[in-house]
Amino acid sequence: MYYYVYVLISEKDNLFYTGYTKDLRGRLSEHNSGNVISTRFRRPLKLIYFEGCLSQQDATRREKYLKSGNGKIYLKSRLRHYFYPTG
Repeated sequence: MYYYVYVLISEKDNLFYTGYTKDLRGRLSEHNSGNVISTRFRRPLKLIYFEGCLSQQDATRREKYLKSGNGKIYLKSRLRHYFYPTG
């Protein structure tokens, strides 16, 4: 079984939401249906990044890192072609 760490971007305010789940498709559906309190008013949301982990502990550790200052720098570097497709 895999656990997925994922990053969503709000098309409303362009802010990130980072989380983890066992069911990535189901969780994305929950977010966009308004069933997740923390993202309810930030819909629509778009999946822009995910990673698979072999254990829940690894996923929570990775989620915590991606939410940190260094993790945000990593994500912006990793997704630079998404944010700046011509450069």
